[in-house]
Amino acid sequence: MKKRSVFERVSGSPYIIWSALFIIAPLVFVMYFAFTDRSGSFTFENILSLSSYSETFVMSLGFSLIATTICLLIGFPLAYCMSRTSERTRNILLVLLMLPMWISLLIRTYSLMALLDNGGLVSTFLTKLGFEKLTFIGTDAAVILGMIYDFLPYMVLPIYTTLIKLDKRYLEAAYDLGCNSVQTMFKVVLPLTVPGIISGVTMVFVPSISTFYISQKLGGGSFDLIGDTIERQFQNAVTYHTGAAISLVMMILILISLAIMNHFSDSEEDMIV
Repeated sequence: MKKRSVFERVSGSPYIIWSALFIIAPLVFVMYFAFTDRSGSFTFENILSLSSYSETFVMSLGFSLIATTICLLIGFPLAYCMSRTSERTRNILLVLLMLPMWISLLIRTYSLMALLDNGGLVSTFLTKLGFEKLTFIGTDAAVILGMIYDFLPYMVLPIYTTLIKLDKRYLEAAYDLGCNSVQTMFKVVLPLTVPGIISGVTMVFVPSISTFYISQKLGGGSFDLIGDTIERQFQNAVTYHTGAAISLVMMILILISLAIMNHFSDSEEDMIV
């Protein structure tokens, strides 16, 4: 037993070192800069000054909630249809779903820009059909569409995984008890897939609320989301203490959202953190 415990400690040390260097240490530095000024003195001024960024926080939260909701409304039916197909069709659909995830976020965003730009494919096609020239880049819809386009697979996959593991006997029992398809969906399928839905919501909400590249490119510089603000603050040596404070508050908000979502998980196995 003693040799085994030593082996376990040694084998686990690379992960501990990696976590200490790339997770714990950056968090410690962020907390340090958030509560100090340029001279290194302790201060709450960085935190208290964040009230001026309240509109940015609200806009980021609104955009991420809308994108997450739409991803859920699209992702759940898609995952359900995938789980009901044959194994061969299911595998093909999974590959098609995961293909965009193998491509860099930068390339995906630029490809969407090429489609939605004033001289892009969509605008040109609509113009030839007799419609007015479409101005899409620089609007709320463009940013939200970019979030949906980039993060939709992260909603579908956990829901699909939960649905594929669903015991079909529950569905058969529901039909035997007189439930129709709609009643079975809302009384059996949805409650049993809550863990997958929570995981999907988390995997979309967290990156969408902190994104900055999507808003910069598809927003055309018209939007200043919280991720853009953090990036700008850290690029300036004078304001990186404020950037650390914003990052700390963002971290706390994300942890609170994860705790709330974990509260609705059915078991420890389904917990997110």
